[in-house]
Amino acid sequence: MPIQQLVLKVHSRCDLACDHCYVYEHADQSWRNRPVLISEETLRQVARRLAQYARAQRLDSVAVVLHGGEPLLAGPARLRRICAELTRAMPPSTTLDLHIHTNGVRLTRAHLEVFKEFDVKVGVSLDGDRVANDRHRRDHRGRSSHDRVLRGLELLRLPEYRHLYQGLLCTVDVANDPVAVHDALSALDPPRIDYLLPHATWETPPPGRSNPGTPYADWLLAVFDRWERQGRPMPVRVFASVLSTLRGGPSLTEAMGLAPADLAVVETDGMFEQADSLKTAYEGAPATGYDVFRHGFEEFAAHPGVRARRSGIGGVSETCRRCPVVESCGGGLYAHRYSSRNGFDNPSVYCVDLRAFVEGVAERITERPLAPAVTGADELWLAQRELDRDLLAELNDRHAGSPDWDAVWRLLVRLDSDDTTGPHLDAVLAHPYLRPALLRSREDRLDLPRFMAIATAAAVCARVTATLAWEQPVPDIYLPTLGTVRLSRPGRVEITVDGDGFRVNGTDPLRDETRWRPLTHLDLPHGPVVLLDDADPYRDCYPEPAAEPLGAFALGAFRERLRTAYALLDSRDPAWWQGVNAPATTTITPLAAGSGLRLGAGGLGALGVAVDFTPEAFARRLPPLARRARLTALRQVADLNVPGTRAGQLLEIASEHIGRAVASSSRAPEARARAGLALAELAARPESELTESGAHLANELRMEWSALHV
Repeated sequence: MPIQQLVLKVHSRCDLACDHCYVYEHADQSWRNRPVLISEETLRQVARRLAQYARAQRLDSVAVVLHGGEPLLAGPARLRRICAELTRAMPPSTTLDLHIHTNGVRLTRAHLEVFKEFDVKVGVSLDGDRVANDRHRRDHRGRSSHDRVLRGLELLRLPEYRHLYQGLLCTVDVANDPVAVHDALSALDPPRIDYLLPHATWETPPPGRSNPGTPYADWLLAVFDRWERQGRPMPVRVFASVLSTLRGGPSLTEAMGLAPADLAVVETDGMFEQADSLKTAYEGAPATGYDVFRHGFEEFAAHPGVRARRSGIGGVSETCRRCPVVESCGGGLYAHRYSSRNGFDNPSVYCVDLRAFVEGVAERITERPLAPAVTGADELWLAQRELDRDLLAELNDRHAGSPDWDAVWRLLVRLDSDDTTGPHLDAVLAHPYLRPALLRSREDRLDLPRFMAIATAAAVCARVTATLAWEQPVPDIYLPTLGTVRLSRPGRVEITVDGDGFRVNGTDPLRDETRWRPLTHLDLPHGPVVLLDDADPYRDCYPEPAAEPLGAFALGAFRERLRTAYALLDSRDPAWWQGVNAPATTTITPLAAGSGLRLGAGGLGALGVAVDFTPEAFARRLPPLARRARLTALRQVADLNVPGTRAGQLLEIASEHIGRAVASSSRAPEARARAGLALAELAARPESELTESGAHLANELRMEWSALHV
């Protein structure tokens, strides 16, 4: 991962004297020898080095955080020159994302006008209400900073500047009332809140710790509960990160999780440093010996200290690697692991708090009652369909009011409201490549043409009268479950649907083989009709590349080999398509040669199959893959175990090896043995690790395992 975030120190002094500040109050005192202000020469060199790196790495974007000390002390005019120089130097292919982190005491309209000109997002440090904030955040004369910060925030929240408001950062003090702190911050309507643990190491332990208590976990969980009761009105980064990692997603903060650090620091004298938090460890801890006049960002990224913070699970202590919550905790902030004896090869000094916090969140978000999806295939399909509908509704909440999106939504609601057209809509929404489109549109920019095509396909299947028009960015319009329309060129398109078919820009594409390529199907003696989809643009959701659309001869040969493979399954086990673990394949997509059979990120029913597959390999691999697909689908709609516990891994291991035992007689003894070990370990785990759904699945697996011995 390249360096994508630069913390640029523009002023090395501060107008507050916070007694928990890592810059001035901890082991590293290098600030005393730094220039007060970054010079014009240093600024130009930083900008040049960063632009060179962005070009070399082909970065789409790079973030620069103006920092200090207190960066507002540089004054509006100098801050404007800094923003202008960075903006001027950046290559056109790279978006510059500017931020500033400030204590907010000196924030004025003059500053905000500069930030508005360069779209600089503003984060403000505030530790809660007056009592909480003034416990640490006073000026050099011991005066409160609270009212001055609130005045700055009042300006930042004005309509003309509100879009610059990035959020609030709060350092936790367990002496403060957690609910009062959170309510005070929430009242300022921040777009985001960050709660940070005070910097500490094994040499300088955190305040307020009492063995064997977990005061920091208790404090954060009290805030989490309050945030939940509020309805999660704004993101809280530490909560969002744990919620993400517990469900298998990425970590969202350097303070927790295993994501590699992508940050560089440049001081006012041009020296490259590692993360500022290392200043709490020992004198010189963040130093690299590199500077922007003699070194580039490539050299900084290769520094041993930087690499150590980018090595994932390999970079944490042995104790952490054995911990069940390591994916969420990540060993804690790197600086908090330091001891004079072992360096950074330790768990975090907050280890017990971090584990208690992660496990507390996991318990709070776990749905324990039995989910119907675990009990039968029909219920699982229904739950999956509801998941997609929820994602669609989420997109509507975000994009309602846009005329084009509203046209899509009105047609979908109209089809869904009629008993005769609803099943046709369900059939299109069940297409497994809707899921990747929904997820990507939620995480990135809305793919409006895709949803126009989905609504159009549903209208065609339902034979209703409808008209949709949109800007089509590519010549091919893919109508899910139906086929592809080829336009003469990209541009504005209008599709009119009626009971006889559809017209594209006034003409009927079905009468022209050069313009219409229908999808084909595979009819089987039992189960649903299987769609052969080699055209959906969202079929690129497999770990192996999708094949290019097949010609008529190649597609026919592919279909015939699939018929042979399914016949082989029938001959070996006439009941293979029955039962809860039966393959639920509705859509098969050809993958590149050598890919084998693959599951991807599509919805339930998607299967990728290499163009050069053999029927024998297909018949052997499909049943175990079907079990894995079912387990994945169950996890998407039901909690089987408390996230982060060993029970979830054991369910997966047992299911996988039972599947192997069923599929291969030669490997059955070894697979049965491994499944048995996993089930035995699962039985020895605390019952509380499994939900009712997980317990149901575990009993199902035990019965299957017992049947293998009959």
